[in-house]
Amino acid sequence: MTDALRVVDVAEEHLDSAWQVRQRSFGPGGDKAEWRKTALEFAQDGRYLGVVDGDELVAAARIWPFEQWWGGRRIPMAGVAGVVVAPEYRGRGVASLLMRGVLQRSVEKGYPLSALYPATTVLYRHLGYEFGGGRYRFTFPAADLRMLGGRGVAVRKAGKADAQLFIELASKLHETQRSNGPLIWPLRQIESWLEDDDNFAYVAEDGFVVYNWSDGDLSIDELVAGSEETARALWATVGSGASIAKSVLVHTAPTDPVHLLAEHEAEAESRVQRWMLRLTDAPAAIAQRGYAAGAVLDLPVHLEDADLPANAGDWRLSVADGTGSLVAAEPSDDAVRLGARGLAALYAGTPVAALRGAGLLSGGSAAADAALDTAFGGSTAYMLDYF
Repeated sequence: MTDALRVVDVAEEHLDSAWQVRQRSFGPGGDKAEWRKTALEFAQDGRYLGVVDGDELVAAARIWPFEQWWGGRRIPMAGVAGVVVAPEYRGRGVASLLMRGVLQRSVEKGYPLSALYPATTVLYRHLGYEFGGGRYRFTFPAADLRMLGGRGVAVRKAGKADAQLFIELASKLHETQRSNGPLIWPLRQIESWLEDDDNFAYVAEDGFVVYNWSDGDLSIDELVAGSEETARALWATVGSGASIAKSVLVHTAPTDPVHLLAEHEAEAESRVQRWMLRLTDAPAAIAQRGYAAGAVLDLPVHLEDADLPANAGDWRLSVADGTGSLVAAEPSDDAVRLGARGLAALYAGTPVAALRGAGLLSGGSAAADAALDTAFGGSTAYMLDYF
């Protein structure tokens, strides 16, 4: 790596070069004009970073302004996407340089968390990311869903004006279920989906569904239901296409009630995409997360974080009444010791025994392990969306 390589904010004059690097990284395809319009929005908000060699852009990455649910509370999260490096610059530390800039910008923008879908785990683990959860896709017979009933529930067609209602309905569900992992997209993005003629959207008093056609089958983007009857009604609405579509594909939680409602289990060939998580501001991430009811802990923690040194050092981790805190403290011989990867995995609910087995956590005691498992445990972390 030469001294000429440096991280910059991608500006309008860089976009042609960014498109070329993207084409060489992901292959041809896509609408350049539409891509440029979206890319410019990221750039104007300081959420599009690149690496230049002299004046030439050779790598780039975007930051989505998400919120993510953890323990039933929504936390700002930097969704890292579109990470590209020109082929001739790969293996030279350019991606690491770029991602360190992304991490720092995420902190500056006030995102305590960052998440991504990795093309390679090696790079991102080196930078403190670890597996946080999965994106689960299941396939059900459309005829099964058609028979679920719910005829007493009023369901109407939804449109752009319902975007904020969709956010409110999903938020109520995830808060009640103390969900881990689902995203809240920017309002404008949800509005654009509801305006898309290729999407079919329906809403009830306490739920909604968005779905579309996919290679002769039906594919559900999201289904939210606050009651059994609404769940039956919305699933049956999609299943009403069974005379044409044999199957319904859906991204949903592995514990979604549909697995208990449908007469037949989902097809065996289910798909899981793993995503990775990182804490960019550890005290803020701990303070904003929700915790298991009744969980109580107060223990010393020592964190190592070479790329975000503000997270490193000795802390006191406390959890009580569903809230947590991470406060600077004096060193302790009894401290639980974690690096950035171990902290991310713990935050996402990975059992402490697994972290110890992988060498990502040490120190502490058996009592501390049990308390950590209770505090950070909960439902399986999942996302519905790829970004």
